[in-house]
Amino acid sequence: MSDGLPIAEGLEIPLSEIELRASRSSGPGGQHANVTASRVEAVFDIEASGSLSEPQRQRLLERLGTKVTAVSQDARGQARNRELALQRLAAKLAGGLREPKKRRPTRPSRAAKQRRLEQKRRAGERKRTRRRPDIEGG
Repeated sequence: MSDGLPIAEGLEIPLSEIELRASRSSGPGGQHANVTASRVEAVFDIEASGSLSEPQRQRLLERLGTKVTAVSQDARGQARNRELALQRLAAKLAGGLREPKKRRPTRPSRAAKQRRLEQKRRAGERKRTRRRPDIEGG
């Protein structure tokens, strides 16, 4: 992770485009967390990025908005939280770029139709047996 953050096949974002902010953590570390800025927030500005192609930029803007943020305060040290925040940022961006599979419409099979009708028949029979019996001659 020295010069860029790998996102997807053929896409790597330079670390210079990612803003890293450190602040005090509420996570692990006990009293240590009170004096160390171990919480790391990674912020990526999609509109200002020069490493994204126009279709990638549009897809990310539609799905994630103008800025993408990932935070980590899981570890005690700032270096580990920095790695975790960058990994989470990469996962968010990769998810935003992923194209959904096209849905191929299907029809229910003959067996599925028969199962559905049999279930309906059994449910109707069950309800019929719960009815009050007819009182004749009244």
